[in-house]
Amino acid sequence: MIRFYNGRVLRFQPELRLTEDEVWVDGGRIAYVGPARTDRPAFERQIDLKGDLLMPGFKNAHSHTAMTFLRSKADNLPLDRWLSEQVWPNEARLTDEAVYTFTKLGIMEYVSSGITACFDMYVHNDAFTAACIEAGFRAVICSGLNNFDRDVEQTERDYLKYNSLHELISFRLGIHAEYTTCMERMEYAAGLAEKYHAPCFTHLSETKAEVEGCIARYGKTPPQLLDELGFFRYGGGGYHCVHMSGEDIALFAEKGLWAVTCPGSNLKLASGVAPIEKLRKAGVKLAIGTDGAASNNALDFFREMYLVTALQKLVEGDASACPAGEVLRMACVGGAGAMGLDDCDDIAPGKKADLIVIDLCRPNMQPVHSIPDNLVYAGSKENVRLTMVNGKILYENGEFFVGEEPERIYAAGNAFIRELKK
Repeated sequence: MIRFYNGRVLRFQPELRLTEDEVWVDGGRIAYVGPARTDRPAFERQIDLKGDLLMPGFKNAHSHTAMTFLRSKADNLPLDRWLSEQVWPNEARLTDEAVYTFTKLGIMEYVSSGITACFDMYVHNDAFTAACIEAGFRAVICSGLNNFDRDVEQTERDYLKYNSLHELISFRLGIHAEYTTCMERMEYAAGLAEKYHAPCFTHLSETKAEVEGCIARYGKTPPQLLDELGFFRYGGGGYHCVHMSGEDIALFAEKGLWAVTCPGSNLKLASGVAPIEKLRKAGVKLAIGTDGAASNNALDFFREMYLVTALQKLVEGDASACPAGEVLRMACVGGAGAMGLDDCDDIAPGKKADLIVIDLCRPNMQPVHSIPDNLVYAGSKENVRLTMVNGKILYENGEFFVGEEPERIYAAGNAFIRELKK
């Protein structure tokens, strides 16, 4: 068992609050949350927080982890050219070994940013899951079914395979996007949702051109089309959700769908600003993602949280829009809900031990008027002192514990990039 003591604990249920409880971790779960006790068991390790903050880890609710291989390679292009000129041609050259290496690189960036799980849509899933399992990192895979897939039925095989592979891995149904997926394949995905009573996710209403194209093809916006097909019958949602009509927002609220915002990526690709405050006020469930490092280019949740709130204040002309506590809820609880990780969303007995320690003894965390506000408006990766996933410490005080040395990961990644340039 591991004991965290002498610090502050950020909890979300039944509301956001700070306590001075101890937290004990037994295996992969939280065993005790409460005041110090004299009847303590023998601990494997006792971690003195020294006044620092213990909180649930951030959940990256939309990612393409191994896209770290294209960081700063595919810049200064709009989405359509970014995909067709840089992303798809280079992805065609990826190998299992490359995806494994660049997934490890992404995991290192995640854990140093306080991210304890990702919702990933990419390629070479066997290599991706091998990297996650070896590192001890939690991941949910989303199917990216599209017109380029040679074997449509692989989606169902993946659903069955990865949902029983390992306790750190799970799988959600989905398509890449309406504009990359023909009607027959969208109907196939909706059929799997019906067969397994499962939620479905997709890139959704990311650009104005995407929405206009869908209306031209089908007479409906992407959310309305997919809902008509039964895609959302058992829940799910969309990544980005930038260009949402009032009817789209009402649909998401009525169906209980998740809107996952990726502000850094949307800004860099000039796709627009998602109407997060309107979605929030309509009662839509919200989460945050980084998207991939090819479009962001960082996998930094502190930057994403700041952008979520700051952009809404700007576009709404309202400084009270998206307050810090709500953004923290999106980042920790919302992401867990979107990913189906309901036992990873808070610090409570029986919950998974997916935890982070935030160093409050740094200049940007002082003075302490409000810890939630400091985290969202002033926080940075430098404040992440420790990241634990499933009871295992993957990052602590600048050191990584992901199954291999960082230098080997960097060397293998750069060797692949040299081959790519040839």
